[in-house]
Amino acid sequence: MLTRRLSRPLAIGAVVVVIGGAAAGVVGASSGNGSAGAGTVQTANAGFAAKAGSNARSGPAAGGVVGTVSGVSTSSFTVTTSAGQKVTVKKTSSTTYHKGTSSATASAVTNGKPVLVLGTTSGTTITAAQVVVQPAGGGSTTYSPSKVIAFKRGASSTSKQDGKIPANYTEGSGTIVSGTTANKATTAALAAYPGGVVDRVVKLSDGEYEVHNIGVNWPHHIFVNTSFKVVGAN
Repeated sequence: MLTRRLSRPLAIGAVVVVIGGAAAGVVGASSGNGSAGAGTVQTANAGFAAKAGSNARSGPAAGGVVGTVSGVSTSSFTVTTSAGQKVTVKKTSSTTYHKGTSSATASAVTNGKPVLVLGTTSGTTITAAQVVVQPAGGGSTTYSPSKVIAFKRGASSTSKQDGKIPANYTEGSGTIVSGTTANKATTAALAAYPGGVVDRVVKLSDGEYEVHNIGVNWPHHIFVNTSFKVVGAN
């Protein structure tokens, strides 16, 4: 009888130990104290660490869009691309404005005006660092670019290639870049292939760049050389 009476408290105690251990594991993972916790935090943030330069996939990164202003408010405006993609552009106190090659103010952004927006892209929202009204047309390429294929829900992705793709390119490889380098690569890519939204720029192992394009059926990857000339797309 004594053995039977003791068995239930022992079992309950074992359950408490297990639950307590699980709770400790959660706390450790959240706090980052100890090797297990630190490893969990690093894994969770691995994608965002890419902006510092370790992985070609991340959260918000440098990019941009070219299109026509289709709505303006105090804090933002909407851009519609030639492929029909709508992009929300957020204005900040540090956003700079140009009209062509001359300095301008936010008042230059009005409905119907063509614009180039450079900034931090998150999906189809861009926090603008620079807005160019009536940007220069054309793009510097080594071939004649095909026309962008607009996104259509339910349509299969287009498989085609323009120009030259770097021989050692692997999708998802490279290091995300920002600043002037990303802006130059984005501007070149959008001049050659207007219609999509650039959501990141990646420096490849050979020094060239892959500009990632979303919001279209094709192209999704635009390749720019070290002279910021578009050399290929797929």
